[in-house]
Amino acid sequence: MSQHDPHGHSVRAEVEVVENQIDHVLGEEYEHLPVPISARRSLFSVTMVWIGFPMIITGAMTGSVLVLGMGFQRALAAMIIGNLLMFAYVGALGVLGTRRGLNFALLASIVFGRKGYVFASGLLSTLLLGWYAVQTGITGNLVASTYHLNYVMMTVIAGLLYIAITFVGVRGLHYIGLVSVPLFVLLGVYVAADAVAAHGWDAVLSYAGNHGQASMPMGVGLTIVLTLFVDAGTVTADFNRWAKDSASSLISTFSAFPFANLAAMLVGGITTAALATPDQNPFGADNMFGYLNTKETAWLSGLAFLFLYFNLGSVCSHCLYNAATGWSRIMGSHMRLLAIVLGAIGIIVAAGNVWAFFIQWLTLLGVLVPPIGAIILVDQYIVRPGAEASVEWSPAAFLAWAAGSIIAFIVSETAPEYSTALSAFIVAGVAYGILARVMRLAPRYA
Repeated sequence: MSQHDPHGHSVRAEVEVVENQIDHVLGEEYEHLPVPISARRSLFSVTMVWIGFPMIITGAMTGSVLVLGMGFQRALAAMIIGNLLMFAYVGALGVLGTRRGLNFALLASIVFGRKGYVFASGLLSTLLLGWYAVQTGITGNLVASTYHLNYVMMTVIAGLLYIAITFVGVRGLHYIGLVSVPLFVLLGVYVAADAVAAHGWDAVLSYAGNHGQASMPMGVGLTIVLTLFVDAGTVTADFNRWAKDSASSLISTFSAFPFANLAAMLVGGITTAALATPDQNPFGADNMFGYLNTKETAWLSGLAFLFLYFNLGSVCSHCLYNAATGWSRIMGSHMRLLAIVLGAIGIIVAAGNVWAFFIQWLTLLGVLVPPIGAIILVDQYIVRPGAEASVEWSPAAFLAWAAGSIIAFIVSETAPEYSTALSAFIVAGVAYGILARVMRLAPRYA
């Protein structure tokens, strides 16, 4: 039974009035409808949304992990190949969102069904909420361990800040990029250049991995590069639906992959190879944030503190935006309300040190996520271009998803020299194409 105020209006109606007033001030987020051309944003705005997403300290940490495990030259190859593949994957999905103005949940309802989309969108939205929790936990851990502060308190402060940025909406993602990107470029170039100046480029190029052992297979390295942003890359329509045209969509995507993501990885990888410290811990003090604090300069340490919150605030707010957009569609609610609710849940999870499972998290993403994107691409570019949501469930999509994930899991367990993410993508895409013919999904087979 609904509660009523003295005037007979339901509490829910009052909440909707407040939500509509907020939308009027901050802008409509189009959780349930295509973004009209009149509401699309400039190339600069969408580019700032994208470039501020992967140019983060976590990307630098990933570069360090790759260089430690593969040596610098093999890691560099994995970074370049992986980022070019990401551009092709994210760029193609982004154009679909731009052409039709649809967010990922609306696009998934066409491919997986009006009810079936809940599983794809719900999974990705939940994984992105987990990613928000991981990054928030990393923020709290780095600040607490560096400045000897309380981990939970620093994590809560970070989480509340990131919720506030997300609440503003796509404009908030634009604004945080305007702050985060210049800070990363300035400090990242300084850290890498300073490390190289002290040890020389020869030391970087000849670095063979931790203790001189490059034990990580190329396939694993590629998977790590791909899965760092494969979840957010798959829901790219949430961002690219705001672009005015396909060219703007691709340019903004290119600013993220390969440019920003590769730049972040190189900062971490070059610094790690130059220092060549035994048993480096990129998630502890052995990263660009820790390097800045080793200078023991008050103003540089203070700048590093602000940089960390703004920089990881960028990726956290993006992930929370994706999670809230997806769940708002599923629950028939508003993005901003879900941002608050999900953000609070993420803070609680972050307080439990989930960041410690970073590599395991990327492995899980490599198994579950790439098939979703592959199926959407094959469906919308090859099998049923321009199709609308016409069925409740799509058995072919779910069978192909299962096939891709099962093969990816087998590859990860038995053949780590191959890429889990690529295996999942290829198998799911091929399986869906075959099933579409067998089940006569395409109009020309009807």
